[in-house]
Amino acid sequence: MYDFDKIINRQGTNAYKLDLREKNFGTNNVIPLWVADMDFAAPPEVQQAIQDRAKHEIYGYTIRKEEFTSAIVNWLQSQHQWSIKHDWIEYSPGVVPAIAFSVLSFSNEGDGIIINTPVYPPFYSVIADNNRKVLKNSLVNNDGRYEIDFALLEEQAALPDTKIFLLCSPHNPVGRVWSRSELERVDAICRKHGVLVLADEIHSDLALFGHQHIPFASINDEAAKNSISFMAPSKTFNIAGFSTSYVVSSNLKLLNAYRSTQNRLQLHMGHLFSGVALTSAYNNGHEWLKQLKSYLETNVLFIERYLSESLPELRFFRPEATYLIWIDFKNWQLSQKDLKKFLIEDAKVGLNDGISFGPEGNGFMRLNVASPISVIKQALDNITKAKNK
Repeated sequence: MYDFDKIINRQGTNAYKLDLREKNFGTNNVIPLWVADMDFAAPPEVQQAIQDRAKHEIYGYTIRKEEFTSAIVNWLQSQHQWSIKHDWIEYSPGVVPAIAFSVLSFSNEGDGIIINTPVYPPFYSVIADNNRKVLKNSLVNNDGRYEIDFALLEEQAALPDTKIFLLCSPHNPVGRVWSRSELERVDAICRKHGVLVLADEIHSDLALFGHQHIPFASINDEAAKNSISFMAPSKTFNIAGFSTSYVVSSNLKLLNAYRSTQNRLQLHMGHLFSGVALTSAYNNGHEWLKQLKSYLETNVLFIERYLSESLPELRFFRPEATYLIWIDFKNWQLSQKDLKKFLIEDAKVGLNDGISFGPEGNGFMRLNVASPISVIKQALDNITKAKNK
């Protein structure tokens, strides 16, 4: 059994989650349940692989051999029943950089890119910062369950300057695992109008409660040829600091265009430990991941019960994937500014501001459940006590 209850002191490690509290919340005195990394130790096998490589005294330039792509091929087959070939894979320095390279490769300034909002904040910046137009396809909130507005998607895809649909799958922050029928509708609309699908699938390994992630490119050969998938073990195994991302496409014309942009920007070399971490995680991490997902489900169910008993006016849709929950605070009838102030100053809890995911996030906050349950309970107790004052 792996110990996910253990509290690990991250002070002194330059941890983004801790060391940016002052900047983001105006104080270090908050329980940090915001940025999407976990407070759990990486799998022991990954730790050992890194330590073994670190014992060698030379940390020079390295290459990625076939064991790197073999680990990916085997992982995608075992976890997602997706059969891919080695030459469909290209390393990337990160999922967001890979999306940026693809935006540069497959669109021009002024072109439109569709996103399902509310959504991961870098989706906005990777479009706007490269002088493309954000086309917001707001998800439809059906009593807490979010769905794609396909009528609007059809209209947006038909616009002559729309070139890309940036799909978040599973979706962050609302936690949806898109069904096969939903993905097929996305595929049909996008191919009909010549719109390329870029699928951010970084949370794909974290489907919960019996849900199964379906890689977009696996639904049919035509979808595969009209898409690029972005994946990584970073969220899965808490190894984001190693730059372990990669892209997959069976359309070698697309893949080579992506590769050309990445090479032109001189960002193709990678991190000394990235291949070591990925290979070890994918080859040895199956049982660790199984136990992690069970622990995450326990945390989600605990929060569900806690809110129903102590804070029943708060609502959230149980996530089908990710370790992130999207909490609706609107029944408190607070402005977003006052809600943030209450959580930070009174409850001393640091959550992601819903507005950062788009205007649809007004009245919402995102909470990261990937912490020991004792930490989660303390945060909820803080909120309850502050509310009942």
